[in-house]
Amino acid sequence: MIFPIRTTVGQEQLVVDILSSKIAKEELNIYSIAVVPGIKGYILLEADNEITVRRGITDTPHIKGSGIVKGAVNIDELSSLLESKPLMKTLNEGMQVEIISGPFKGEKAKITRINPAKEEVTVELLEAAVKIPVTIKAENIKIVQ
Repeated sequence: MIFPIRTTVGQEQLVVDILSSKIAKEELNIYSIAVVPGIKGYILLEADNEITVRRGITDTPHIKGSGIVKGAVNIDELSSLLESKPLMKTLNEGMQVEIISGPFKGEKAKITRINPAKEEVTVELLEAAVKIPVTIKAENIKIVQ
């Protein structure tokens, strides 16, 4: 079953990181966690039951209210949101992105070059004093709209 969880807007990835650690430490039966692009203030948890989800989200920072939004959701209801698109085909030079892992995690950047063969992008950090190109795997960025 899939459970939508209400979070502080902009803190979805932080909540996922915190929950991932908590799930591993407490060995909870939560199978996956998803941040859906375009849906701010919510994450999705896949688990057997609501009790397990409640144990997981209890005392987790940035979970709003009781956390769970009106019980479980059917996967069919989410199919339009979860459509898989090849990442490399969605990237263009000049796009603004956020780096989601590595030493520059959380930094905003602009794509300057794309290497589809290696699935890498070269970016320039937007807030850096000196524009230095950084090449990273495309899976380590998310598009900022």
